[in-house]
Amino acid sequence: MDSGRPAGSTLDAAVPAAQQEPASTAGVRPPQVRGLDGLRGLAALYVVLFHCWLYAFPGYPHSSAPPWLKGLMFGRVAVVFFLVLSGFSLAISPARRGWRSGGVAEFLRRRAWRILPPYWAALAMSLIISAFIVPASHFGPPTVRSFLVYGVVAQDVITAPTPNGAFWSIGVEAELYLLFPLLLLVRRRSNAVILAACVTLPVIARGLMAPGASPVEGDNWLAPHLAPVFVAGMIGAGVVAARDRVRRLPWAWFAVLAALPVVVLGVVQGSVWTVNHYFWIDLAIAPAMTMLIAAVATGRPAPLLRFLTARPVQSLGGFSYSLYLIHLPIVMVVIRRVAPHVVSPGLPTFLFTLAVALPVSVLGAWVFSQIFEMPFKRNRSWKTLIARGRFHQLSGARAGERPERQPSP
Repeated sequence: MDSGRPAGSTLDAAVPAAQQEPASTAGVRPPQVRGLDGLRGLAALYVVLFHCWLYAFPGYPHSSAPPWLKGLMFGRVAVVFFLVLSGFSLAISPARRGWRSGGVAEFLRRRAWRILPPYWAALAMSLIISAFIVPASHFGPPTVRSFLVYGVVAQDVITAPTPNGAFWSIGVEAELYLLFPLLLLVRRRSNAVILAACVTLPVIARGLMAPGASPVEGDNWLAPHLAPVFVAGMIGAGVVAARDRVRRLPWAWFAVLAALPVVVLGVVQGSVWTVNHYFWIDLAIAPAMTMLIAAVATGRPAPLLRFLTARPVQSLGGFSYSLYLIHLPIVMVVIRRVAPHVVSPGLPTFLFTLAVALPVSVLGAWVFSQIFEMPFKRNRSWKTLIARGRFHQLSGARAGERPERQPSP
């Protein structure tokens, strides 16, 4: 999700050399892959719509929603797409340099710097709302255990009442980040097939050994199951550094062909069956998602890329992480505390939530991102962040100065 600051910016020249980052992190970087932010934005927006649908129509997956809204019930698929996209994005730079990580400690530091500050801010907000306004789960309000577990991002390992139901995937990502350098090592020392086999075959074996070959998932320990979708994205990133012959392949059509059997199976079996078999659906749909991202990364199809890079979509992608972090408490407040006093249950509640919670979530996420996300996205260390702040303070002070008025002759 990193975008980095533009090289050669005015601020870079204004920050003293001693306060700038070393050349290894602040030097000229490869061009950013266009369209990925747009994909993030659309996926985050779908998750918001899913939660508006989920809490307006109780009984999931046997929902009382009108049939024409059934397309909003697959929020899990959007989160899986996030994981595929995360693996793809993180692996772009290593793929360009022979699958070398650039340093394990530096990678983990940069991930923590980028992910944790907005997460902790959203955690504080979620704890307050869940404790004093509306609980975020059927386990009730958060406890001290919730604060400790979610504070160290251990929610995929240790069970605790959640302050924010969307935070489960952050715990999964944190574990996959820890595994990422090892996964890169396997990719560099072997090939994509061996890497995929190492993480996928144990998951398939576990699934086949479950009763009825249909594992029942709990609230955590999802990282081992979802590691293959993350690795699928990593492997797909090789397209960015591949020969032109590979880059020119019709990846978008490959994505359609790969997704078609999964979609047909879901339609034939029904939405409830699909939700109850996410263990297998996640693995089956990941290749199609990877090929779609590869198509966007190679600039095709052009109409899709133009849409993804349009200002509104790209802007939404720029603060999609903040939107994902804070939207659910807002949706819960609207549905559980506001809507019952204004509209009747069911479809009126859903439409009311769309009209209120959706714009509030998007606007709130933008404001949240400006305070808690963008400063850490644009800077790579406290040193540059403080230097930037001092530069803006100095610029503001100089802008406020007025030339001394000369006495009239």
